[in-house]
Formats: sequence, structure tokens, C-alpha cells
Amino acid sequence: MAIQTGDKVPACTLKVMGANGPEDITTEAIFAGKKVVLFAVPGAFTPGCSKAHVPGFVVNADNIKAKGVDTIVCLSVNDAFVMGAWGDAQNAQELLMLADGNGELTGKLGLELDGSGFGLGKRSQRYAMIVEDGTITTLNVEPAGDIGVSSAETILEAL
Repeated sequence: MAIQTGDKVPACTLKVMGANGPEDITTEAIFAGKKVVLFAVPGAFTPGCSKAHVPGFVVNADNIKAKGVDTIVCLSVNDAFVMGAWGDAQNAQELLMLADGNGELTGKLGLELDGSGFGLGKRSQRYAMIVEDGTITTLNVEPAGDIGVSSAETILEAL
């Protein structure tokens, strides 16, 4: 069953690309005592994610943070090397490019996507959430193929 508004983000250790390579980061470190916007994408460097989803958050990062958001997180079931390179390619310095390489958090959230028909394996559905001190206050999960309810513009309006 998928996570819902009012639920806590599950405890999990993920990866980010640091100066010396992949580094561990916990969901507690990301969410505890903070207001966070997290958006998830099916895959780094894929067309919809690279041409529409991430650029919207890059362009609107200052406006989102002006609404009291501490961190904007982009999550994908990719490794930290890919997420780091993708962040660089997207000029996403204002975003935390979070790697859920084994799909652990995605699975705990119940928001998996089976992309095996496209050769992608298990991935994340496209969604966005607003999280306050670890509790999900807004959760917008996209229908397949859309980028609307999880867009930066929609999340900005929800803040």
C-alpha cells in the first residue's frame, strides 16, 4: 500500500555524491526538523525528467525556498554517480540529487514502477511531496506519462 498524507517518511539510508564519491545520508538527516520538497522521477537523463521535471525545480528553486522550504530533493532509483552527473548536467546545484540505488525508500513508500518492459527494471513512480519534520503534508502522484501534479509550479502553489 502506498504511503499517504499524514504518514511519516520511512527510515532509510540513501546515497548522495560527495566530493570524494558516494556518501550515506539518512532520511532522518534530510527531513528531521525541516520543511522539504521531494520530487521523484523514473530515471535520470530520461526525456520527461530532463526536459521538463528537473528544469522546473531548478528554475523555481529560489521561489520554493522563499516559501520556507529548507531543501529540495530529487529522488531516483539510480546510483549516486548517475545522480551526481545528472545534477551537474542540469545545473541543479540548488537540489539535493538523492540516489535510491536499490529502490529501498521507493519500496517502503509503495511507489514503485515496473519499467522492465522498457528495459528499465524497477523504478520510482513520478510524484512530489511536501514533508514537514518527517511527516508528509502533501503527496501528488502522477498518472502514467504525465508531469503536472508533481511539477514545480504545482508544488509552489501548494506551499
